[in-house]
Amino acid sequence: MSDFGRQGLGDKMESAVKPDSEKSYAEQAKDKAASAYESVAREVQPDSQKSNTQAATDALTGTKDDAKDSGESYLDKAKDLVADAQHKVEDFLNSNKK
Repeated sequence: MSDFGRQGLGDKMESAVKPDSEKSYAEQAKDKAASAYESVAREVQPDSQKSNTQAATDALTGTKDDAKDSGESYLDKAKDLVADAQHKVEDFLNSNKK
């Protein structure tokens, strides 16, 4: 049983199982809004005030979100590295034209 106003693990799994390509725009918007709310609620609500099942659900989904955030950070770093390399190559080529 989830805490009042929070999604339970079953609701989260149900949403995750159905691919976005099979969801209406309304369903996709609802999922995104619920996901954003859950992310904030997971961080704001103290663990001492969570039920055991809500704490377990938050722990499981928090790990997934943390991994996703790390992946985005690595991707951003890779993009920055490629952009820096591109600028250095352009600078090198332009300096040899003179």
